[in-house]
Amino acid sequence: MTISTRNDLGQNVRSKSVDLLNEHLALLIDLGTQLKHAHWNVKGSHFIALHELFDKLYANVLDYTDTVAERLTALGGIAHGTVQAAAEGTKLKAYPLHITDGLEHVDYLSRSVAEVGKSARAAIAVTEEAGDAATADVFTEVTRALDKDLWFLEAHIQEVSK
Repeated sequence: MTISTRNDLGQNVRSKSVDLLNEHLALLIDLGTQLKHAHWNVKGSHFIALHELFDKLYANVLDYTDTVAERLTALGGIAHGTVQAAAEGTKLKAYPLHITDGLEHVDYLSRSVAEVGKSARAAIAVTEEAGDAATADVFTEVTRALDKDLWFLEAHIQEVSK
């Protein structure tokens, strides 16, 4: 569903972009809750560093979520931003509630961040092909930021070759 707007993109382009943005809104909301869950439940020798890192990454994801939601409403869409909508729309694996070890959290979160980044990267091509360069730019911005977040996470678990 799209709301009337003077945006000059065609209805079909806007509808396609709105649907894709709502898919990513669900992913980002889910990712944010995973990060906050890890922030609250992390234990171990890396506690303070990871506790603070997870909170910082959560704040980042809130920014990406807002950018995606605002873009889709600017196109005349309705942001499906409730927990229920996110739970129905996410394609991320359910976060294991039993994890407490810091590096297990990092491993799981890095997989989720990588999955959202991969999906956003694919959305760049779809929106470019549809003729919506501005939405492609939003997905580019989100992908670039998620790649950096992934780097911060993976730095804790990567082995260095000599």
